[in-house]
Parts: sequence; structure tokens; C-alpha cells
Amino acid sequence: MKKKNRKNDNALPLYLMLIPATLVLIVFAYIPLVGIKIAFEDFIPAKGLFGKQKFIGLENFKYAISLPSFWKIVGNTVFIAGGKLILGLVSAVGTALLLNELPLNRYRKLIQSIIYLPHFISWVVLAGIFNSMLSPTNGVVNRIFESLGIDSVYFLGNKKLFPWVMIFTDCWKELGFSTIVYLAAMTGIDPQQYDAAKLDGANRLKVMWHITLPGIAHIVVLMALLSVGNIFNAGFDQIYNMYSPQVYETGDVLDTLIYRLGLIESQYGVSAAVGLMKSAITGLLIGTFYFIAYKAVDYRIF
Repeated sequence: MKKKNRKNDNALPLYLMLIPATLVLIVFAYIPLVGIKIAFEDFIPAKGLFGKQKFIGLENFKYAISLPSFWKIVGNTVFIAGGKLILGLVSAVGTALLLNELPLNRYRKLIQSIIYLPHFISWVVLAGIFNSMLSPTNGVVNRIFESLGIDSVYFLGNKKLFPWVMIFTDCWKELGFSTIVYLAAMTGIDPQQYDAAKLDGANRLKVMWHITLPGIAHIVVLMALLSVGNIFNAGFDQIYNMYSPQVYETGDVLDTLIYRLGLIESQYGVSAAVGLMKSAITGLLIGTFYFIAYKAVDYRIF
């Protein structure tokens, strides 16, 4: 009993350190959940969140679903988020494999530092950079096109190209950071497998294909499964800072619709309803794919 009490006494400072973080979580994550009730009300801001609002049940949800562009926006969200998921996964695995093959460690660290850097730059800054680079008049990309005899392209104003610009720019930004998981997984591969392969005369490509890639296959599957849960998160910061009414048809996503309905058109109940639907479906997907990850690769949170 004395030993048990000592352990509890030693853990007490740790529990005390958790109090500020727990309070922040309660204030900024759990208390705001009270606002969910707006989705079921004809919300009038003047009456306040706890004022006597008219309860209208599922009318806001029905109105949101009946919007002419709603299902198109859902499709845009899935397409952009799905493209980011697939391209991001393939490029991150490929980059990690190539970095792992670099013979000199100092060059590997330098390249890693360079490709990690964009992850820490906000989309507000990057949006300005890409707007300048992709400008149809004086952008560096179109200058190169003109020198090659190709007509200039308005990348951010072309509704067919805009989703692809979102996918490729996001992949470029997150590429370095995404490779960390796969590089870490490669350190767990038994070095004796590489030695045996070299003795058998395998070249680098065969070693990569038959040892490195199978060695991280379970991590690749796990990350793919967990990423699918975010299929309705297409990236508000990026799209909001780079899109315009010209590309709403293909660039508008659920997050930008929620923003526009709530903060611009003041349809707070409808905006809350769309947000609640998105959160519910996302939560269901995350739970489903966590369960699949648990069954497929024995992944557990606790």
C-alpha cells in the first residue's frame, strides 16, 4: 500500500499540470458545442444564444440540402480532398524512398529541411505568392509559357484548372512534413535484410521495391485509412485565400459554403446545419476507418 501511495503522490504534479490544458479544452472545444442548437432554430442574433428562439426542427437541414449547388459542392469537396489524399500519399512515399537512398546523411538532412519548410508557412502568405506566380499577365509561369510559344493560362480563374491547382499546391506544401512518418518507419527495417540483398546482387531499385516498400507497407495502409476520414476537409484556408466567384462552380467546398452562409449571408441556422452534417459524417468516417485500421493493421489509439 505504501508503494502504491508513493506512486500516486509522484503522479500528483502531472495531474496538476493537466488542469490548464483541460480547462482550455473545455472552454474552446466542449462549451461551444452548445451552439449546435442553432441548427434546429430560426436563429435571430438579437435574442442571443440562450434567448427564446423559434424551434424549427430539421427545416434548416432540408433547406441546405435543397440548395441548387449543394450536391455539386459536396462533389467538389470529395474531389479536391480525395485528390490531395491520393497525390499526397503517393508523393510522400516516393519522396521518403528517394531520401532513404541518399548515400550522404548531411545532404539528406539539407534536402529534408528544404522540403519541410513550406509546411510552416501559412496559406495567407502562400496564396499571395501563388497569385503572383500564376498571374496571367506577369506571372513567372506564364512568362515561361510565352517564351515557349504557349498562350498564357489563368490558372486561378479557370474553373477546370482550379481544383487541380488546389491539389498540387497543397501536395507541394505538405510533402516534406508527410514524409516524416515514412522515414521513421524505414528506420525500423532490419539492416540485415539490406546486407543480404546486396550479397545476392540486388541493385538499389530492387532493394527499394522488395525490402523498403514492403517494410513500410503497413504504415502506408494505416495512413491511407486514417486519411480517408478527412475526405470532407478540403482545406478552407487554402481555398478561401485563392478562389473567386469565377471558380465557385468547381472550387466551392463545404467549408467555404458554411462561411458564406453564416458570416456573409447571415443564415446562421442553415450554416450551423451544414456544419453539423459535415462534422457528423466526418466523425462517422473517422470512426469507421479507425475500426478498419484496428482490424487490418492492429492500430490502436490506447
